[in-house]
Formats: sequence, structure tokens, C-alpha cells
Amino acid sequence: MTDHSEPGPSSNAEPAVSGASLGQRIGQFVERAGHRIPDPVIIFMAFYPLAFILTVIFGGHQFSTTGAGGEPVQHQLKNMLEPEHLRWVFDNALLANWLGFGGGVLGVIFVVMLAIGLAENSGLFGALIKKVGARLPQGVLPLLLIFLGIISSVATDAGYLVLIPLAGLLYAGLGRHPFIGMAAAFAGVSAGFSANLIPGPVDVIIGLNAQVFAEAQGVPFTNAAGEALNPATMHWLFIIVSTFVLAITGFFVTRRFVAPRLERMSWVTPEDIQPGDFQVTGRERQGLRGALGGLAVALIIISGLVLGPLAAFENEAGSTVKPYLDNIILLISIFFAVTGAFFGYASGTFKKLPDAVSAMVKQMNTMGYILVLTFFCYNFLGLLSYSGLGTYITYLGVQFLLALGLQDFPILLLIGFVLTTAVINIFIGGLTSKWMLLGPIFIPMLYFVNPAMTPDFVAAAYRVADSSTNIITPMMAYAGVILAFMRKYQPNMSFGDMLIMMVPYSAAFLVVWTALLVGFFALDIPLGI
Repeated sequence: MTDHSEPGPSSNAEPAVSGASLGQRIGQFVERAGHRIPDPVIIFMAFYPLAFILTVIFGGHQFSTTGAGGEPVQHQLKNMLEPEHLRWVFDNALLANWLGFGGGVLGVIFVVMLAIGLAENSGLFGALIKKVGARLPQGVLPLLLIFLGIISSVATDAGYLVLIPLAGLLYAGLGRHPFIGMAAAFAGVSAGFSANLIPGPVDVIIGLNAQVFAEAQGVPFTNAAGEALNPATMHWLFIIVSTFVLAITGFFVTRRFVAPRLERMSWVTPEDIQPGDFQVTGRERQGLRGALGGLAVALIIISGLVLGPLAAFENEAGSTVKPYLDNIILLISIFFAVTGAFFGYASGTFKKLPDAVSAMVKQMNTMGYILVLTFFCYNFLGLLSYSGLGTYITYLGVQFLLALGLQDFPILLLIGFVLTTAVINIFIGGLTSKWMLLGPIFIPMLYFVNPAMTPDFVAAAYRVADSSTNIITPMMAYAGVILAFMRKYQPNMSFGDMLIMMVPYSAAFLVVWTALLVGFFALDIPLGI
């Protein structure tokens, strides 16, 4: 194990636990607070009986909201203890409220995950990261690591488990502190999680559920221009621009704040890490050549569908219909499934068809939590919708915000929601689970306060906030994994130390990304297609 301490005055370089004081105290506080918050599944388990009891207490209560045309709309809360409504609970628990909720949104999400799983478990994403990472020029290494990290978020495991340790190894090989590369890669993979150049699973999950949340309370699923939104591509333009803006922002933060501090710190080269661990193998090179063929085949299939049976046409009403946009989720799935399959067979990862099946099964094994979460969440949302309690909660929230006079300041509403979500994200992990908690409340609430708060902007605000604070919370699924990687170079590294190191990225991303979203909003620029 080699010690890389600076000679002379720098030999007393700032150790990982220096200023233990601030870093560790903040880290320990966040960790303790986060662990006291129940799992989102348990929260929904508690919410359901609570909502049920509230319907019994307030059953029959009437209130009035404003309809789309300005006319008053009367509502009355249902008492769910009445036999008719109690039968509804049992009749709809499995099919309508869970598997069929939102038009079968759960099934669509699973289709995408099958395709992503095929590509990821074939080894395609890991090989691509190693191939590109080994060729990054030194001068703009942080910029490219952040950019590659953002792109890798389409396959979270590969970004966290390959790119971040590879970035540390690249910097160690240059004789520079490995944390510089690891911090930049971590910022890209995690803080830039919702940005990318192509729609992925995050877009599908956020978009489809946003549509469900909106339509459940009569909010039109349209953009500011009144055009129908496509769930998978409603943020496409925004995430493309975000990818480049965040990469440049992260590059500046690395060069200006992170690297100068880390260069003064000592580190060691662990004996169990060898450069060959992150080099592309011969089989992976064969797989990448095969993936090029798969890419061509996938594009031919997709082009044939877009120009053929899914081509745009004009309906009887004279409107242009674009079936390929309505089926964008399946087209994305075809792209990943075909390229992943070609890589798997060319590299030898898949020797026979059952191997490809096993790859998809492996991905589904990781989706067990989603099944449990959605069962309780969707049944809870179904109860809110059927009983009218969800509309009433929205009504109360709207009245509160109107009393504050925020209806005339939509940008403040947008920023307020970003900051609220960013703080909540520090204590509750999981993009999907938090969206299930916040989306059903804020999508209708903000829209009814000000119709400029369309579902696409509210969902985009959520994505900005959720991603920006991922790197400073112990609740993020890979926080412990990244800390373990860093401890190989600095054994006494604590979570508080990692938090302090990543705070500049989190703060910069939150400010710049929020400003970008506000710019899109103020200039009436569509977020997607």
C-alpha cells in the first residue's frame, strides 16, 4: 500500500477526518434523521387506514371547486364504511387499483425494465464505460467523467459500480488524488441522474405516473400551449440541454473548488486494485463489435416502424396523429433489447436463449420492491380518488397557497416545490417512492393555484430537486457503496467527509438546474415533444 503524502509543509495535509467536527456532525445528524423515517411502503400502509378513517369522519362533507370553464363544481366526500363503498375496496384492490391503475402503468414500466435489464446484464453498459473511460484526455477529464456519468444513468448499476471506481483509478494512475475523479463521476451519475440524451426508465416512470396523478383529479395532461403531453418524451428537450449545462457546471466546480482542496490531502494506493480490473477484455471487445451490428439492426427496425405502420397520418378531423410518439416506450425498449442481445451473444455472455431470459429475470428480481410499493401506493391513491378525499386535500392546499397570494407568482411556486423536494430527498431515498408521495398532491395543487403549473413543469421540478441532493444523503441506495470505494484510498473516510466533498456539486447543480428550468418556464420553451 503506497502513501501519497506531499513532502515538506504539505506532509501535514488535511486528512479525511480533519474538521471532523463539521463534516461528521452534519453527516451523523442527516443519517440519524433519515433512519428514523419509515420506509415509504410502511408510510403508505399507515396512510391507507388513516385516509379510510378520515372518510368516515368527514363523509358527506360538501365543498366547491372551480371547473375548467370557471363554473362551480360541487363535491361530496364518501363515507367508505358504508357497505356500497366498502365493497368497492375489495372489488378493486387487485385489478383496478393496482395492476390496472392508470391504464396499466405498472406493466409499461416493467416492459422498459425488461429491455434495460437485457442490455445491462449482458455487460454492454459496463464495457462501454470502460472503453470510453480509458480514452479520456487528461485536460478535460472531469468534464468528460461528469458527462459520461450523466449518460450512464440510463443504467444505474454500471455508472455506480464501474465508472466511479474507474475514475478513481484513472486519477491514481496520473498521480493525482483519486477522489477528484470519483467525485466528478459521482456527481454525474447521481446528481445528474435525471438528465440524459435519450429518454430512459426515469422518463417513463415519472411521465406515466404524472399522467395518472393529473387525470385522477381532472387536471389536463397538456403543456402550457394546451398540447397533449407524451409521458416518455415530455422532458426530452429539457434533459438534453440539462446534460450539457450540468457537465459544464460540474467541470467548473471540480476545477474551482473540489480539486484544489483534494490535492492537499494524502491518499494511499490499495494493493487489491489493479489497472487491469477496469480494462476492456477481449470478449468485451468482441461484444462491442457485435453491439454495433445490433445498433444498426435496431435502427433499421425502429425506422421501418416509424416510416411504416407507426407513421404519422391525418385523421378524419384533420388533425395529425403520430403513432410512433404514442409507442415511444416500446421503441426505446426495442433499441436496448436488440443492442444488448447482440452484445451478449458476441461476447459470450449469452450462449443460448435461456441466458437472455435469465438476464431479464435477474432484472425483474430487482423490481420486487416496486411491486410491493405500488400495491400499497396505488390502492391508497385509488381510495383518495374514489372517496373524494384527494380532491379535498388538494382543495385545502390550494386555498392555503391562494391565501399567501402565490397564484400571481408561478416562478415562486416552481422554486418552492424544488426546494421542498430537495430537502425531503435528503431524508427519504428512492426517486419512485418520493414521486408517489409528492406527485399526487403537488401536480393538481399547483395547477389549480396557477394553470401555468402544468404537469410537465411540476414533474421536471421534482426531477431537478431529487437528483441534485442525491449525493449528500445517506438514504441514496449507493451511498454506502461509494463510501466503500473511497475508503480504499482513504481508510478513515466517513460519510460526513464525503458529504462535505460533494456539497459544492449539489449546491451548484440545484441552483443552475433550477435557473435553467425557470428559464424554460419564463420563455415558454417546451420541455419536450
